[in-house]
Amino acid sequence: MLPIHEVLEPLKAALAARNAVVLSAPPGAGKTTVVPLALLDQPWLDGRKVLVLEPRRLAARAAAERMAQTLGEPAGQTVGYRTRAQTKVSAATRIEVITEGVFTRMILSDPGLEGIGAVLFDEFHERSLDADLGLALAREAQGLLRDDLRLLVMSATLDQVGIAALLDDAPVIESQGRMFPVETRYPGRNPAERIEDAVARAVRLALSEETGSMLVFLPGQGEIRRVHERLAPLENDRLILAPLYGALDRRDQDRAIEPAPEGVRKIVLATAIAETSLTIQGVRVVIDAGLSRVPRFDPASGLSRLATVPVSRSSADQRRGRAGRTEPGVCYRLWDAEQTRGLAPHQRPEILEADLTGFALDLARWGARSLEDLALLDPPPAGAFAEARAVLTRLGALDEVGGLTPHGERIAAIPLSPRLAHMAAFGADEGDALTAARVAALLSEAGLGGDDADLGERLRRLERDGSSRAKDARALADRWAKAAGGGRRGGEVSPGRLLAEAFPDRIAKARGKPGEYQLASGRGAFVEPTDALARHTWLAVGELGGGRDARDRIRLAAPLDGETIAEDFARLLSVEDRLIAAPSGRREVRRVTRLGALTVAEANLGAPDRATLTAALMGEVARSGLDSLPWGEAARSLRSRLAFLRARDDSWPDVSDDALWAAREAWLAPLLDQVSSLKGVQAGALHDALRGLIPWDLHRRIEAEAPERFTTRWGPGAAIDYAAEGGPRVEVRVQELFGMKTHPVVGGDRTPLTLALLSPARRPIQVTKDLPGFWAGSWADVRADMRGRYPKHPWPEDPANADPTNRVKPRGT
Repeated sequence: MLPIHEVLEPLKAALAARNAVVLSAPPGAGKTTVVPLALLDQPWLDGRKVLVLEPRRLAARAAAERMAQTLGEPAGQTVGYRTRAQTKVSAATRIEVITEGVFTRMILSDPGLEGIGAVLFDEFHERSLDADLGLALAREAQGLLRDDLRLLVMSATLDQVGIAALLDDAPVIESQGRMFPVETRYPGRNPAERIEDAVARAVRLALSEETGSMLVFLPGQGEIRRVHERLAPLENDRLILAPLYGALDRRDQDRAIEPAPEGVRKIVLATAIAETSLTIQGVRVVIDAGLSRVPRFDPASGLSRLATVPVSRSSADQRRGRAGRTEPGVCYRLWDAEQTRGLAPHQRPEILEADLTGFALDLARWGARSLEDLALLDPPPAGAFAEARAVLTRLGALDEVGGLTPHGERIAAIPLSPRLAHMAAFGADEGDALTAARVAALLSEAGLGGDDADLGERLRRLERDGSSRAKDARALADRWAKAAGGGRRGGEVSPGRLLAEAFPDRIAKARGKPGEYQLASGRGAFVEPTDALARHTWLAVGELGGGRDARDRIRLAAPLDGETIAEDFARLLSVEDRLIAAPSGRREVRRVTRLGALTVAEANLGAPDRATLTAALMGEVARSGLDSLPWGEAARSLRSRLAFLRARDDSWPDVSDDALWAAREAWLAPLLDQVSSLKGVQAGALHDALRGLIPWDLHRRIEAEAPERFTTRWGPGAAIDYAAEGGPRVEVRVQELFGMKTHPVVGGDRTPLTLALLSPARRPIQVTKDLPGFWAGSWADVRADMRGRYPKHPWPEDPANADPTNRVKPRGT
């Protein structure tokens, strides 16, 4: 009997009483395959289906097949599974094991989840973006449509308090689990040693010290391949090597999971895919390289990059637990024991790191204009979410207020990421949905079609590939093409044109040496000079990887027809008229057509007339910003004074950069009409233009409420800095304030002026917003210090009743 059986009755009772429950059970407890079967006879289920959500396709298929085996049935009868690439269900299916992404599409299509009685979120601790979103949508569906729908969140390592609070203090059922003892060993690793060499050495050590099969955790497919190469000489009829990763053909995946033949040891070389859900029979030794490969999205570049990072403590514990599933085991960790304490407690939720374009489209399809009411454990980063919405707007999927457009509804119905769905829809409109769908398959399924950088070559290899994975991918592409609105070739759109439609910010133009390119986003990229792609002036780039310096390596691209770019991407082009100095010294206008940072075309328009010259000067300001204008001290001071007043009373004009640019025709255009270059604009003219924006009835008030200078009884004082941190501030010699009994204020709301008090040598003494308090308090200490330093200056005991001065004492006093 598995440990989970001990808590089945309390779990059933909790689900009978509440519609949301949390189950915490360690690895090996049996929650994935026992709990769904145990719920089938519950009265509240009333014959409806149970959905079990898994983070990975391999885990979904393996869990369904294991449950079906328990029932003595093939998968697809009582227990079936549904992933993006495969479906095995029937009319008799009561339990569907599905990937989290499939569930998101399911609930978006049917918010009421008709025919579904329970949704089980397995391995929720992995905190995938689809799991977070799926739970939030399911929780909202519960509240609005289906209060009888049961939600069960299951995990081995879970923030129980946080998730229970998110589910309105849901009850938490804990299974203590049962795991055989696992000895942890730290064989050490030289930091200069390649990870593949360290792992291969640890495997040889474990083979000599221990018996049984072995599970080796590596960060990615490349490391798996290189470790396999190093260990290949050890392979024989008594020892087999079995790679395991998501892009592997499913027959090879099954070979890694199934028990080794009697008397044969198996070494499974796996990514994090083997951390949870999967049970690999016969494993009693784990070797953990301590690394994981995760996507990191950069909103500034619009790129997701794979980063190799140390595992979290919870992941390390999960991996270690794999050695004690069926018998006592051993875990070799390739780091020092004391480093374990420095590991992050949990891996960062994907919502904090991922490209949020699909997330934003799903929310728009759901009708959520705000994130505030969604049951999310972590809100997405504001910058990444804003960039996601901006991308959707550029694709035509969202309107100006963030609502779903008809095109957005169309691409949301295609089970692809928004960019690829947009590409598929474009391909269908051009009569070639199938090519577009196969390009999408290559971009979304790592390793298909080989690793050539030329997209055309990869498409040809995919067509010839006879593996089951390639056949599944082609069948999947056929379904995508049908969903996009067509399935047959017709227009034969070039692969480059399709790629560019999905990633217009990754259109690249050759520059400098052979193989060097600049992307429309402005970033540099390269292919090897010997690559056939390097012969083309224009490329459409689909994949970028880590490169050199500030450039990325182009990993997948296709040529573009440079002559048709202006026509194909007219909606994305900008036209600028720029002033240039001809060799003769005469100023001329050059019209530049650009796609992002790339120049598509240039034309010399000759000497400018007045209107063209003014427009060109305005274009210079647009490119370089308002700071390129020769603002003088008086104009800058006036702007800061107006900004201070505007913050307290919106009847004052808005002089922020955005507001001034919006009103440029009123104040800037008349100035540019009088000059031939920006250097010709006078600082005084800018000051007068700003004053012209102030309504006539406010002219007197500005001097009263925000005077330019602070005056004292002694004299004009000093200029007030209204842009200072902490509020308006002035630097003044302390002796000029003698005789002042109240603290000076500015602004209609009587804002205290920050006084930066100076010595006679204009060195800082103290900063205060309470001058009377300073006189009555710390003045005595300041006086004692200043008398010693500046004995020739007056330092009265009662400065509030003394005469102001900035001179030395008369001789003899």
